[in-house]
Amino acid sequence: MELQELLERLVTALERLRIPYLITGSVASMAYGEPRLTNDIDVVVDLNETHVQGLLAQFSPEQFYLSDEAIRDALVRKGQFNIIHPASGLKIDVMIQKGTPFEESRFKRARLIHYTDVRGASFASPEDVILKKMEYYREGGSEKHLRDIGGILRVSAGMIDESYIGEWADRLGLREIWDAVLRRLQAGD
Repeated sequence: MELQELLERLVTALERLRIPYLITGSVASMAYGEPRLTNDIDVVVDLNETHVQGLLAQFSPEQFYLSDEAIRDALVRKGQFNIIHPASGLKIDVMIQKGTPFEESRFKRARLIHYTDVRGASFASPEDVILKKMEYYREGGSEKHLRDIGGILRVSAGMIDESYIGEWADRLGLREIWDAVLRRLQAGD
């Protein structure tokens, strides 16, 4: 199975079950920025208890690892669970929507991106991808997040609302990182 096939499987399942979702993470940063290798899909879902059995049914245990217990635990903690395709080593990180003002803003700003000629999916906006990448950088310090941000800012420069990013950077305590990103971009890094 290829990453695009897994994305198709995920989007079909979520839309069939009418589960609101946002594709985010490296898949979204590649949609707005520069390509890179990844073996996972990050998705934020507005999932509830009534969706659990339907979701389990969409990913057969013969092909996928998906734990009922992990889903229910993620719902309680507003955390995350995984859907793993062992044969390919690909996985989906499924994050439960937390209901914060930022999460609500992200869902309102979702964009339909076509990942094939005929198929589209709900993606986080480039600004929201940048903001989450800054949060991940703050948490773990991985340069890959800064590279992804730089790629988005270079490739999608004309469509980025920097004032929105600045406002949320202030609200989320990311101003220092955002200012450093802008300095790096101006310096040509």
